[in-house]
Amino acid sequence: MTTAKSWKIGREIGNAVVKASSNPNRRWYGPHMAASVRAISERIPLVDFVLEIRDARIPLSSEYELLKKFSPFPSKRIVVLNKMELADPLELKKWMAYFQGRNDLSYAVNSHNKECVKNFLNFLQSQVRELHKSGHSGHTTTMMLLGLPNVGKSALANSLHQIGRISAAEKGKLKHTTVSSQPGDTKDIMSLKIGSHPNVYVLDTPGVFPPKLLDGEICSKLALTGAIPDDIIGETELARFCLTLLNSSHEYKKWAKLCKPQDLFNGSSTSSARLKRQYPTDHTQDFVVYDVRRVLYETISAFNGNFEDDISMRELIETQFAALRTVLRVTEEASEFADLRVASKILNLYRTGRLGHYTLEHASCCARS
Repeated sequence: MTTAKSWKIGREIGNAVVKASSNPNRRWYGPHMAASVRAISERIPLVDFVLEIRDARIPLSSEYELLKKFSPFPSKRIVVLNKMELADPLELKKWMAYFQGRNDLSYAVNSHNKECVKNFLNFLQSQVRELHKSGHSGHTTTMMLLGLPNVGKSALANSLHQIGRISAAEKGKLKHTTVSSQPGDTKDIMSLKIGSHPNVYVLDTPGVFPPKLLDGEICSKLALTGAIPDDIIGETELARFCLTLLNSSHEYKKWAKLCKPQDLFNGSSTSSARLKRQYPTDHTQDFVVYDVRRVLYETISAFNGNFEDDISMRELIETQFAALRTVLRVTEEASEFADLRVASKILNLYRTGRLGHYTLEHASCCARS
């Protein structure tokens, strides 16, 4: 299987991020990150659990390296694979087995699914009960959420707080920590109550990178999944990298069975209803997403070049960009601006799971190493 490291564009993106992290003129590791590390280091000896939040699409690359700086610490660590709804389900199962084989307590969660968050909260409460059985005498249990920028810590903290307050039938105004699709928007540590009898609190913390990033392959994956600000690389190059990986995968073959476009847009309510019955929970109900999938399927299927050749792949991607301008209703304008608008939309569709479920790292490769 072709990996992110195999492609020239992936290496170029990774190297650009590494270079940016070493540039003293770029606010990569500013005073706010240094202050966050100090605040975390002061509080981490006082918490009962550390929830290391990782991105389920990149379980290794999203590891919180700074956690090693605080080791050994008395807290119990749980590896939480967030954004599970965006990852390949089969690969996710392999990763859970991988962590189990390493005796690492782990859990996969979708922070936007209430039932999933409720099950995760029940799991955390079971861990709290085990802690009390082992002799913990405190009336309050604290859990610190740690992770890189944009792995979903704040979204998960808010969901746990909301579900926890409802389950405990507590009254009062809900607190909310800042949630953003842009990395680095959380600036302070915030405490949110998620359980009563005993009281359980989570501490949402700012996402922090090491002062320098040295591994280009890791950096390329962090950039594609949105952990690194897009302006460091540029959305157009990131979208080309996204399409490179999509084109070299088999995900697009799943779109062949979608109904023909003329059936969908012939004005027939029967056709539309049939589509909704066939894909009741699928994003193909969004006609724009349907069209994007159709165009990508058609361009990949018609491609006669070598999928493993960088030049041939670049030509395919340029063909896709041209076709997507029409589908995404990008008006005629200067080529670079048109490509930027297409790139922005493609990145959004990819990062929200509407172009399939992708895991960029494979547990089987890790197990062999």
